[in-house]
Parts: sequence; C-alpha cells; structure tokens
Amino acid sequence: MKILVPVKRVIDPNVKARVKPDGTGVDLANVKMAVNPFDEIAVEAAVRAREAGAAREVIAVSCGPAQAQETLRTALALGADRAILVQSDDELQPLAIAKLLKVIFDRELPGLVICGKQAIDDDSNQTGQMLAALADLPQATFASKIEFGPDEAIVSREVDGGSETIAVKLPAVVTTDLRLNEPRYVTLPNIMKAKKKPLETVTPADLGVDVKPRLQTLKVAEPPVRSAGIKVPDAKTLIEKLKTEAKVL
Repeated sequence: MKILVPVKRVIDPNVKARVKPDGTGVDLANVKMAVNPFDEIAVEAAVRAREAGAAREVIAVSCGPAQAQETLRTALALGADRAILVQSDDELQPLAIAKLLKVIFDRELPGLVICGKQAIDDDSNQTGQMLAALADLPQATFASKIEFGPDEAIVSREVDGGSETIAVKLPAVVTTDLRLNEPRYVTLPNIMKAKKKPLETVTPADLGVDVKPRLQTLKVAEPPVRSAGIKVPDAKTLIEKLKTEAKVL
C-alpha cells in the first residue's frame, strides 16, 4: 500500500517567534524554517512501515509557498519516496488544507494517511480529523504505537484516562503523538539522494479547490511577561506569603 504523509513548513522550534509590530501576525522575515516536529514523526512512522514491508511507497505532500519545497526535500531525505507540493501564497487554514489533501487522497488512493497531530505554529489539531471526515475514513488520533494487520491498523493512543488500543479498517487516517517514535537524523548521502527524487508541483486551482479563508485573525499578541519570583528563607515565610500575597491558602 501507499502511505500519504502531509508535512508543514513552520518556524524552527528552536527559534523565538516574533509578533509583527502591527499585531497582524507572526514575523517570518529572515526566520529559520523547518519541518513541523509532529510531521517528522509521521514521516518516520511511514518509512518504518515501508521498511517492515507493510507499505511499498511513502508520499510526502505539503501545502504552502514555493519555499515549502525545502520542507519536502527534508521529508525525502528522511526516507519518503516522492513528494507533491500544492503551491499557494494564500493563507491556508486547516479546512482548506484538508480539502486539498482530500483531492490528493482521491488521486493517489493510499492505504493510510499519517499526519502529525498538530502544527506547532497554530496548534489547531484539526487537519487530520477534517480530512477523515471529508474522505469518510476511520481515524485514530494521538497514536503512540502503530501495528498492521491484513486489512487494518492497530493503534495504541493516549486518552485522558490513560491509554487505549483500537483497530481501524484501512484506508484510514492516523495522527501521531510525541511518543510514537524518535525521527532519524538526515544524513548527507540521503540529502543528495533526495535531490534526485521526484517532486511534483500543483496549485489549488489545478485541484479545483477553493482555499479562501473562513476565519479572520483579529490580532496576534505575545504572551504577557511573567514577573520575577522571590526567594524565602524558610517554610514559615512561604506559608505566610501564600496566605497574604498569593491568597491561595
């Protein structure tokens, strides 16, 4: 079977994001970008499935500007076989991305879609679930372990009360949690190989998808600066502070 893995271009998690002076969004000028960490986990899961013989091809797909080709080349270097870029300079919200992925799904007919559970820039945690709804597919979210049967995926997932294991018929959508795996490092030979792997570019218009935003961002602001803490000499003083200043006792 094929495995489809959406990957997103986001600000490098080691870089501090800056808000634009006018509050209209995050300043991306001269900022280092990277593959969304949860999507790296998804790529690793798909590559391991292919290496284990459960899949024959891993396809990475990204929706965004032309610079997202770099993100896809990283996914190819991590082990994906080919890539598809849905190129658009418009703001792509989760619903629009899910619609684009639905068309790609219908075209490629993969046996499994593995998504990162969320992107670290907007933390929406919506695209995988929306894709499952649009494509009428079973879904298993927050996967911490994936195993394959003849025509199903057995997924262990974390829930509020602990963990559960479910079986979903294939094709299906699975979203990954942090504990699923640790992505491999990209080696120089694989980076060179990735340059020769096929990367197809299409547009939303080619796919017949309207990506007009449905939500409007009114303002983006940095979180308030936390005040400095204080040190107390003993437990008695701490209790008094908690009573008089923090008012938690």
